[in-house]
Amino acid sequence: MSGLYVEALIDVDLDVLWERTQDPARHQSWDLRFTSISYLPRAEGAPQRFRYATRLLPFLWVAGTGVSAGERQRPDGTRVSALRFASAHPLSLLREGSGYWRYVPGPDGIRFLTGYDYRPRWGSWGRCLDRLVFRPLMGWATAWSFDRLRLWCERGTHPRVSLARALAECGLRLALVLLVLAASPVAPLLLGLVAAVLAVLLPPLPGTPAARRCLRTPPGRARAPRLLATLELS
Repeated sequence: MSGLYVEALIDVDLDVLWERTQDPARHQSWDLRFTSISYLPRAEGAPQRFRYATRLLPFLWVAGTGVSAGERQRPDGTRVSALRFASAHPLSLLREGSGYWRYVPGPDGIRFLTGYDYRPRWGSWGRCLDRLVFRPLMGWATAWSFDRLRLWCERGTHPRVSLARALAECGLRLALVLLVLAASPVAPLLLGLVAAVLAVLLPPLPGTPAARRCLRTPPGRARAPRLLATLELS
């Protein structure tokens, strides 16, 4: 099973992008995969340990812990951060995993990219569920979140506003499909199906986050940074 890869080109100052991805309060504001992220106390020079949580239902949270480290100054002008994470919650399909972020400045902006993978729990049933549902959903959520971050950096659109626009646009597309179904006296199901396909395939508005704007396959061989090998969860 292959790991997940997502890349976005973001035209913003590198320090701004670093802050909005490394500060936990700012990170959780744009990343759809997390509801809260909080750093734990650490000794000077030690990797940063953290807690994360995702709200599945109003009163149901799935939490986990992790450790991360970053390299802000590299000889080639790039930056990198790496992390390992795990969840002991019985309802978390994700048992443990690891990943990295790379920041690669270029003439048209910063290539902000991630590669990560994880081990699911629940045995063969969990692996099947992960392959068919959870892994595609995680890939989509990562890409959608990266484009949400891009809109924040390039257009100044706060992540809360981006989410509201996305929900409004989805509601409008659904309403148009229902309107076609209600207004078609002949073959309403066929016309409704055509309308539904168009609603899915038509590109979103420029100010609405979209996973399709991100690269989902690495242009070359994707390698994890050496920094990742230095991290241990326990």
